[in-house]
Amino acid sequence: MTSPPSDPGVVISPGQMYAEVRRIADRQIRMDEKIDRFLEDQRGHQKETSDHEKRLRALEARVWMAMGAAVVLGAGSGAGIAQIMGR
Repeated sequence: MTSPPSDPGVVISPGQMYAEVRRIADRQIRMDEKIDRFLEDQRGHQKETSDHEKRLRALEARVWMAMGAAVVLGAGSGAGIAQIMGR
């Protein structure tokens, strides 16, 4: 028969186990709070992005209107100059 090993291993008392569980629980609470803050910030960024999209779309519409007006004015000016030169 063999004798049991002389090293009994690690012994963790209930108090140590409770302290470790509390430490893990506290870390979990802090992580939950960080995630909540992150999600709230993310919602704010989504609102800002939506606002920026609206502004960009309005600006693009104005640019296209300005380009159309430039084409009309350019064509009108060209026709006017052609009439003046043709006389």
